[in-house]
Amino acid sequence: MSYSSFVLLTVLISYFEESLSTSCVVDQFNVKKGFDQKRYAGKWYALAKKDPEGLFLQDNISAEYFVDDEGTLTASSKGRVKLFGFWVICADMTAQYNVPNPQEPGKMEMIYQGLASYLSSGDDHHWVIDTDYDNYAITYACRRQKADGTCDDGYALVFSRNPHGLPPNIQRIVRRKQEEICLSGQFEPVLQSGACP
Repeated sequence: MSYSSFVLLTVLISYFEESLSTSCVVDQFNVKKGFDQKRYAGKWYALAKKDPEGLFLQDNISAEYFVDDEGTLTASSKGRVKLFGFWVICADMTAQYNVPNPQEPGKMEMIYQGLASYLSSGDDHHWVIDTDYDNYAITYACRRQKADGTCDDGYALVFSRNPHGLPPNIQRIVRRKQEEICLSGQFEPVLQSGACP
C-alpha cells in the first residue's frame, strides 16, 4: 500500500468513526414530528425493551395513556417486576408528562411514581421516537449522558396496540428506528401472557 493510499484510508476511517459517534448523540435523535397526544392515548403493550441500569419492569408491560380536558398527558402502567432476586409481582406505576418545547411535542419530560414504596420514582425524558398511532410506538429515555453526548444509561420500549405482535412490514420500520437511536440488537422480547391485567 502506498503512503497516499494509507493516508486516504486513515482519513476515511476517522471520518466514518466520527460520523458514527455523531449519529449517536442523544440530542440529535429524531422524534415523531407533530406528535398528537390524543391519537396516542389508549392502551399499548410492550413487545420489546432495552433496560436501563437498576430495577425495571420485567414482562407483561402495558401502559394506558390519557389526555384530560386541559391537554395534560398521564399514564397508568403495569408490569411484572422481580424484587430481592426471587419475588415476582405485578407492579403499578403512574406518570405525568410535560412538553417543555411546544415545537417538539414528541420530546416530553415524565414524572413517574411507583404505587408501592419499593418501586422507584423520579423523572426521565420520554421521547416518542416514532408511532403510527394505530399499530406501533417506540419510546426512548436517556437517564445519563456521557461527555460526548451519547447515552450512558437509557432505556427504550417498542409498543403495540396488539399484545400478540407486529406485522413484518412494521417490524422493518421498528428495526430501522432502533438503528437510528443506536440500540440495534440491544432489545429483548417482552412476554405478554396476561399475568398483569
